[in-house]
Order: sequence, then structure tokens, then C-alpha cells
Amino acid sequence: MHEQGSVNLGEIAASASGRAGVAWTLQESSELNANLVRFGVRDGVGEHVNDEVDVIIVGVSGSGSVQVDGKEHPVSNGTMTFVPRGARRSVRSTSGDFSYLSVHRRRGPLQIGG
Repeated sequence: MHEQGSVNLGEIAASASGRAGVAWTLQESSELNANLVRFGVRDGVGEHVNDEVDVIIVGVSGSGSVQVDGKEHPVSNGTMTFVPRGARRSVRSTSGDFSYLSVHRRRGPLQIGG
């Protein structure tokens, strides 16, 4: 499949054609969370605030945009967008084969309620 520490995200994204959501997740790290996420045209992640971690988003295929505190950042193959902790953000696909890598420090389990 792949050597430990080496992954071809472009191939994984292409093989996930027609599916939306997480196509790959980093399993080998206890400190980092990395996910390859894929969406069809006009799909994505709705606006929200993450108060826990800074996030880096790197385009892998297709095109989309990341809104960070109301400012639009185009995302395509090889572009990187930094989303600081506490920023209001959303992600939207502008092509049918948009995929991106999302990387941040691993956080604890989700907490329900206050």
C-alpha cells in the first residue's frame, strides 16, 4: 500500500472519486491529526469556530475556498491556508473533485455540552 511516513494523497483523492467526506486519516501519530477530505461541487464544511487548535489546510485536487473570519482564501493543488484557533471558518468546493488535507494538533475527545 504505502511506506510508513509516505502517502500519495493525489492517488487517494482520485480513488475516492464520487464520494464525499474523509478519504484518509493519519493513523501513525499520537500528536497530529491529519485528514484528507473530499467534497463535490458546492459541498463543504459549514461556518463554525474552533477554539481548540490552529489548522493548516493544503489543497490536493480540484478547487475550493476557505473563509477565515469573512475573508475568502482560494484553495487548489499545493496551496496552503492557515486557520488560527478561534477564527470563524468554513470550507466550500468550487469543483466536483475538491480534496484538501487538514492538519492540526491532536485534541481530546469531543465534549457535549458546556
